[in-house]
Amino acid sequence: MKHIPLTNRFLDLGSQFYKQSKPVPVAAPTLIKLNKELASIMGLSTDNLNLSEVTMIFSGNQVPESSSPLAMAYSGSQFGSFNPQLGDGRAIYLGELNQPNGKSYDVQLKGSGRTAYSRNGDGRSALGPVLREYLVSEAMVKLNVPTTRALAAVTTGEEVARETLGPGGVLTRVASSFVRVGTFQYFAAKGDIKSIQKLADYVIERNYKSIKATENQYLEFFKAVVVRQAKLIAKWMQLGFIHGVMNTDNMSVAGETIDYGPCAFMDEFNHNQVYSFIDRGGRYAYSNQPPIGLWNLTRLAECLVPLFAEETETAVELAKEVLQSYEASYEKAWLTGMRMKFGLTETEDKVRDLQDKKLIESLFEVMQLNHADFTLTFFHLSRLNIKQSGIDNELKKLFDKPEAIELWLVKWRQRLSEETTNDAGRQFNMQTVNPVYIPRNHLIEAVIRAAEDHNDFTLFHELQTVLENPFTLQEGMDKYMLPPEPEQVVENTFCGT
Repeated sequence: MKHIPLTNRFLDLGSQFYKQSKPVPVAAPTLIKLNKELASIMGLSTDNLNLSEVTMIFSGNQVPESSSPLAMAYSGSQFGSFNPQLGDGRAIYLGELNQPNGKSYDVQLKGSGRTAYSRNGDGRSALGPVLREYLVSEAMVKLNVPTTRALAAVTTGEEVARETLGPGGVLTRVASSFVRVGTFQYFAAKGDIKSIQKLADYVIERNYKSIKATENQYLEFFKAVVVRQAKLIAKWMQLGFIHGVMNTDNMSVAGETIDYGPCAFMDEFNHNQVYSFIDRGGRYAYSNQPPIGLWNLTRLAECLVPLFAEETETAVELAKEVLQSYEASYEKAWLTGMRMKFGLTETEDKVRDLQDKKLIESLFEVMQLNHADFTLTFFHLSRLNIKQSGIDNELKKLFDKPEAIELWLVKWRQRLSEETTNDAGRQFNMQTVNPVYIPRNHLIEAVIRAAEDHNDFTLFHELQTVLENPFTLQEGMDKYMLPPEPEQVVENTFCGT
């Protein structure tokens, strides 16, 4: 694998975009997992693998011959406050792998040692965050959510100091782009419009090639980013996913979920749910994710405005018009996805749209008041018949006051009676979007404890296998679909920096 045919177009942008940085070798790397499915998609052969060589590459101890490793420069609005100098402090970009069909894959090592942007950090990652990102990012793929992916995970044979000393790890992750809103902010803060344009050209060529022939490609680029971000956040909301740290340096302009730090899937439904230990004010709570998406996009607009038109006033108006379209894009994506979860079909009737939205939101209110589990509510709902039956009882058990959901089910069934799809067809459709299994917090915590405390990766491999088929009920795997017992509840998650 040392002959991975990597290229690096990012180098061509100029030295102001990065600092060349090589991974820092580790003492005794051991391969935890190589994602052979992803390797195959990327065109990397996994036949007759030399595991020693693979381990050396994905730990950073051996750099592929074609790689020109670097750390990317970027800024970021962190919890609303702008930090002009961030950059890849514990990640090193190895290059891109190009396929004959035009598809490109950016490859990056995370936790591979200090870079010029590490500031006072060690550039390393604890093992726990590596396992968390591998599990959650790969689960997102199977849940049909745009995301970065995990190609490999290794232990380093070294300890890192966080709250306590613990084993270190390195994650190899893959994306269609590692350019963030914060990358544009980095040059906007310097007033460097030329570099903003070069960066926009690079992203358009890599990720939005279809708009190159348009009259105003920079405006079309911004429109496309807005739509992708709206659709992405709608998918998060439909699964009860909470990113945790939606800073602009954690927002990919390719529309992929990136940077799985203190992320989590909800157990009990709560509009204001927060898991991130550092989000004490709830800025990135579940229900705040859609407006924060718009806030981040507004920061991107501020960077791109000089490219939209020669006259500033005209450019600003164009930016405002695109930003105003975000809410409609999000609402459409949200309602479309939610209708699928609820077994309802799309309509062209605005009155029906409002009625369906009210029906959907009313269930969330009942769920919140009754501490119902998000994923299990929809799992059981997708198995109900249009006529009331005994199988309703499994759903009712999730609610503190069963009568509350009984009243809602009457309204839901009345709405289903207006559908043309039969029960079996509707149930099948619902079960293709309502997962049985998600990477629940307590399950990930159990994986981390076994790995960090006992060097035991059995739970990691088992959970990862279950999450490969999240919509299929798997025999003997009931424990992976159940919510935590009171003593298993994870109140806080951490980024691992």
